[in-house]
Amino acid sequence: MRNPRLERLTDYPFRRLAALLEGVAPGGEPLVLSIGEPRRAPPAFVAAELAANADGWGRYPPLAGTGALRAAIAAWLRRRYRLPDSMLDADRHVLPLAGTREGLFQAALLCCGDGAGRGRPPVVLLPNPFYQVYAGAAVMAGAEPVFVPATAATGFLPDFAALAPEVLERTALAYLCSPANPQGAVAEAERLRAAVTLARRHDFVLAADECYSEIYDAAPPPGALAACAALGGGLDNVLVFNSLSKRSGAPGLRSGFVAGDPGLIAAFQRLRAYGGAAVPLPVQAASAALWADEAHVEAGRAHYRAAIDAAEAVLAGRFGFRRPPGGFFLWLAVGDGESAAHRLWAEAGLKVLPGAYLAREGPDGVNPGAAYIRVALVDDAATITRAMTRLVRVLGD
Repeated sequence: MRNPRLERLTDYPFRRLAALLEGVAPGGEPLVLSIGEPRRAPPAFVAAELAANADGWGRYPPLAGTGALRAAIAAWLRRRYRLPDSMLDADRHVLPLAGTREGLFQAALLCCGDGAGRGRPPVVLLPNPFYQVYAGAAVMAGAEPVFVPATAATGFLPDFAALAPEVLERTALAYLCSPANPQGAVAEAERLRAAVTLARRHDFVLAADECYSEIYDAAPPPGALAACAALGGGLDNVLVFNSLSKRSGAPGLRSGFVAGDPGLIAAFQRLRAYGGAAVPLPVQAASAALWADEAHVEAGRAHYRAAIDAAEAVLAGRFGFRRPPGGFFLWLAVGDGESAAHRLWAEAGLKVLPGAYLAREGPDGVNPGAAYIRVALVDDAATITRAMTRLVRVLGD
């Protein structure tokens, strides 16, 4: 039998892109700028940690992670966001994940139970455009996804407080990504405090997706845990997600965490006992070492800044170019993103992602991503210069 909820899901963006370009030969040396996969190698000590802990491959890992990994994550969070030592307990407030995708998906299963919508299907708020896992999670949890505009008019971030009270009263979960994927916008401290306050007022969970928090141009992006500290230190209604994929250039480790409200963390652990993937012990050891080291993260930031510098040198003044405060994506206004993506592949061998594939039509019938393409600046500066030069040649000014 078919699951009607599954039928409601659109194809994942990369499947849609494959269909768009099917049978089309690249018009130049292929350069893949469609996926945010780091192209820099993780630090050498990762291999050494995996090798030193190879005996762990023969044992089932603890689902809640080792004490050493939880401690390393908690220590990093305290350092990064200048949290009081008493605010974050490694055993009560932190849960390792097999990457954040599974945690972000399971958050909807955790929050959207019976009664969450006050007699109607619960609401899940998500920015529009958005990371597609949010929508899939909402639908499969039986919730009603509400797409909140995150456009130039709102600073490329969603304004949850502008929603009608009746929507907020039905809300069980709200996803907030900062730095934002795809636009690179950063939620400042005041906005984060307001989001936490709103979640508590209407008793929903704020899921702060901070996976790009360590890739920034000038200032470190504020975080939801720091907002909690400013509001008195309590973690009620807040879950924060992060991983080593972008921060450490190690997506293949599939290692991340969720931290926050201890009641929610305990419930998360119970849910994952049934449907979560445990992180292998050697990977946990390598992960703890990565969370304890900042030198490789600083090198990564320099890599991405150089890539953005290269893109800016070619694109400044074109396609609404704006230097992203966080993350490594460009969100370029090209008129028709799907047509531009097809042309760039066929005429220049550049693979980019149409913005429409990352968004949904609003009540006005307009898809807020339709005029854009997302370009991932994950290559070295010289490659980015070549790619952006080709982009301008094909699309003009």
